[in-house]
Amino acid sequence: MKAPDFAYVKPASLDEALALLSSHGGAAVPLAGGQSLMATLNLRLSAPELLVDLGGLDELRGIAEDGEVIRIGALTTHGEVAQSPIVRRHLPLIAEAIRHVGHVAIRNRGTLGGSLAYADPAAEMPACCAALDAAIIIAGKSGRRTIAAGDFYKGLFATALKDGELIVEVRVPKQKPKQFWGFAELARRHGDFALAGLAAAVETDGARIENSRLVYFGCTDCARPALGVTQKLTGETLPLGSCEWLPDLLAVDLRPFDSPGLKARTKLQLAAVLTRRTLNTLRAV
Repeated sequence: MKAPDFAYVKPASLDEALALLSSHGGAAVPLAGGQSLMATLNLRLSAPELLVDLGGLDELRGIAEDGEVIRIGALTTHGEVAQSPIVRRHLPLIAEAIRHVGHVAIRNRGTLGGSLAYADPAAEMPACCAALDAAIIIAGKSGRRTIAAGDFYKGLFATALKDGELIVEVRVPKQKPKQFWGFAELARRHGDFALAGLAAAVETDGARIENSRLVYFGCTDCARPALGVTQKLTGETLPLGSCEWLPDLLAVDLRPFDSPGLKARTKLQLAAVLTRRTLNTLRAV
């Protein structure tokens, strides 16, 4: 299929881009890497009146240390994140997960900000940012605001972004030496959408879990922290045993639904397997 007709503009500054998006409301759509948007245009799942190409906004690119935080511009590609020594040194969870994002061609075009804004329930980066308690910086015509990644996702392809707003930066706290981490996903083939995945950040006292952030993707409607599971895990000792309570708590936390080719109960089973597998093979920073 071919995309519907639309107007196209490539602004020279962030202010110009925000003005265009604001003046057109929901009829204008920003274009970052285009790895998701171009597909939805060609399938006519998206039909904007105006496409605002952000590709010329170099101010939204780059990775830098800022004290105990790593700042990543929204237009930084997945490939640039994967190749960054700063990310590999201070954000090993993201460095591991980024290898699972699509294929090389997709990583070389797709952007971090685009992935977070699109909110695909099977995407890796939203879950990692939520697990690491990242802050998402959002800009609009009226100014900037900050929202925690764990609060950014509202449901299936739904976020806290308002019409006319853009993600401009992500600020991720450096992972600490005492903070263990784990990542795993199940897909039919490497590069396919995840059927179930988990990004985990865990603090321990010896073998005892003191604090944890477990964020699931693929098996639920968005990057969803499992609050009930993390509360139950506090005080548990690693390695985990059978955890007979796990499926019931996951059902409450994740609220999975049947989808083509995959039943909700299968998603729960996959999530439970990933939970035990990930927590029993945690890695240090």
